[in-house]
Amino acid sequence: MSRSGVITFKGAPLTLAGSEVKQGQTAPDFKVHYFEGGMKTISLADLKGKPTILSVVPSLDTAVCAMQTKKFNEQLANLGDKVNAVTISMDLPFAMNRFCGVEEIKNMRVGSDYQDRNFGTNWGTLIEELKIECRAVFVLDANGKIVHAEYVDEVTSEPDYDAALETLRGEL
Repeated sequence: MSRSGVITFKGAPLTLAGSEVKQGQTAPDFKVHYFEGGMKTISLADLKGKPTILSVVPSLDTAVCAMQTKKFNEQLANLGDKVNAVTISMDLPFAMNRFCGVEEIKNMRVGSDYQDRNFGTNWGTLIEELKIECRAVFVLDANGKIVHAEYVDEVTSEPDYDAALETLRGEL
């Protein structure tokens, strides 16, 4: 299944693979990769038990994606280990790790969907034309139910940080 024209990049319509994930549904499964002393994975099962924010970006190597990650990182500092926070993109795990070190990202983990694009397909965030993720934010309750879902209409625009963070805090 594909959804045409639901997002744009600099005004040009694009197609998202997969179905739209909506508030109220059980979160689809996924497996993303990160590097920490070796290759490791994060799956939906790893996130259960705490409220979770998933910040999806096209690439950490762009200004808006970097800003989104840094803003969420700052805002999540006072929540400590009460929540899970993961930034997901197609960037390679090594590049994501380097970015987090340089930018001092300590309150978010990173997960790369580069191997099989299962997150992008299962969550409806894979841009078919570009083979990268769109910009989106999801908040899950401790049981893995979606309580907030935002697909940002224009790839170069920022998400509604306040709405996502308010929902996340409401789950504590």
